[in-house]
Amino acid sequence: MFVAINYITCKEEYKQRFRDLFDTRAREIDKMPGFVSMNVLEPTDGKSDFLVVSYWESENNFKNWTHSEAFIEGHKRGFADIEKAKKEGKEPPMKSTFKTYEVIAD
Repeated sequence: MFVAINYITCKEEYKQRFRDLFDTRAREIDKMPGFVSMNVLEPTDGKSDFLVVSYWESENNFKNWTHSEAFIEGHKRGFADIEKAKKEGKEPPMKSTFKTYEVIAD
């Protein structure tokens, strides 16, 4: 099993929007071959990153997702928020960093 974790730092004023984006997500990832499941974790300390943890049958399945039209469709609202901030000369409301892992025990 392959795991991808997206560490997302949100500006304070964007956190509710981030929650709303996931509450109303397009569910495009759910249709992808090799997708197993996903968890979205909110920090209990209110300061740490949000985590989006996705589980895949293989690294190749994950890479296919990140290069797919479904990925673009699934992220278009968040991408639009970032683009809007850039056009207004502002910092993006959120930043993202991916790390990937192989499951060695469960």
